[in-house]
Amino acid sequence: MREHSSHEAVPSPCDGVHFQITGPATAPVLVLGNSLATDMSLWRDQIRVWKNDFRIVGFDYPGHGSPSWDHANSMSDYAVKIGRLLDTLEIDTYSYCGLSMGGALGMELAVLHPHRMQKLVLSNTAAQFGSRDFWNQRIATATASEDGVAQLWGASLSRWFTAEFAAAHPDVVAFAQAMFLATEPAGYASCCAAVRDFDFSERLADIATPALVIAGTSDLATTPQQAGVLADKLRRAQYHELPTGHLGNLGASREFTEVVQAFLQSR
Repeated sequence: MREHSSHEAVPSPCDGVHFQITGPATAPVLVLGNSLATDMSLWRDQIRVWKNDFRIVGFDYPGHGSPSWDHANSMSDYAVKIGRLLDTLEIDTYSYCGLSMGGALGMELAVLHPHRMQKLVLSNTAAQFGSRDFWNQRIATATASEDGVAQLWGASLSRWFTAEFAAAHPDVVAFAQAMFLATEPAGYASCCAAVRDFDFSERLADIATPALVIAGTSDLATTPQQAGVLADKLRRAQYHELPTGHLGNLGASREFTEVVQAFLQSR
């Protein structure tokens, strides 16, 4: 989203949220939620295709392009924060596509806005993200030194992409690494804590919004089994699996883009 067109607004802050809008003012609104340690440019491939059919709202998490979100500590707090952004932008109805942490935020928004959210895409995400010890260790590493976030890159790379994809697409790996290394330690830690404390396991049936659940066959961070739980327990869900690691929208960019667009435009 660093490239500008006649449809694209320059990035702006609102209530501490760095956001950007792309696409025709009269098009249906699509809100995009990023994964941990990425910014809204994560969706660059999708936006190039979708920007003529959707009014796309992208945003950044604290320390990922936005300043600290004071007093917003949980995923439900983050949903309220983004809800206020949508209110300020006078967006009534919208669809939502979120990946990993962005999927968790999407579940919270679906409950917060049951009559406003029209469709929900949950990609490479889960109702609960691993043990507290795992997340506490990541927080400790990220905040222990100036290069703490960088020390986590190697492990994240092995989850984000398959080894075959990484070897064949060093440009995509470099793009992802640049986003990762640009993440501020304090913001990374606060988002890790929100992910650590997120547990939607008993609330999935509360979501009535039509949903598309996307999994990566080789996703070690949020497995196809975890995606299957979402598809089984959500009231109105479809399931699609991609031959990717964790960042499905980059690992299978064309298929992801086409599958999501077909779902969003279906009746």
